[in-house]
Amino acid sequence: MAIITAALVRLNAVAESKEDAIKMAGDLLVQAGRVAPAYVEGMLARERTMSTYMGNGVAIPHGEFENRADIFETGISVVQIPAGIVWEDEERAYLVIGIAAKADEHITVLSNLAEVVEEEENVALLVQTTDPQVIIERLDRPVEEV
Repeated sequence: MAIITAALVRLNAVAESKEDAIKMAGDLLVQAGRVAPAYVEGMLARERTMSTYMGNGVAIPHGEFENRADIFETGISVVQIPAGIVWEDEERAYLVIGIAAKADEHITVLSNLAEVVEEEENVALLVQTTDPQVIIERLDRPVEEV
C-alpha cells in the first residue's frame, strides 16, 4: 500500500501555531486509518521535548517511542502551509510532514523524506503546488527502497 494518498494531503492550510499544524498532520493520519487518535498526542509530546524542524521550511512531526502501538500502518501526511508557521525561533515551516512508521520502516521513511526535501527546488514545488498528485509523486516511495 502507498505510504501517502490524496486523503493524506491537505493543501493551502492555515495554522495558528505549530501545535495546530501538528494536529492537522496527525488528524489526516487518524482519518486515513493509519494511526489511533492517541498517536497525535504523542506527536505533540515529542515536539515539546525535541523540535522536529528539519530545515528548508520542513517539519516532520512524529510520535514518541511509547506510541508505536498506536500505529496501524506506515504512512505520511502532508500539510502544506503556503504562508508558513513559526516553528522554532525565526524558522518557518511551510510543509508539515506527519510520520507514522512501523519500527523497522522508520529509518527508511525518514531517509526517503530527507532525500526529497534537502533540495530547495523540491520544497518550493511542494509548497506552491495546487495538485496533491505532485506531492504524492515526490514522496511516495516504497519503504523497501533505501
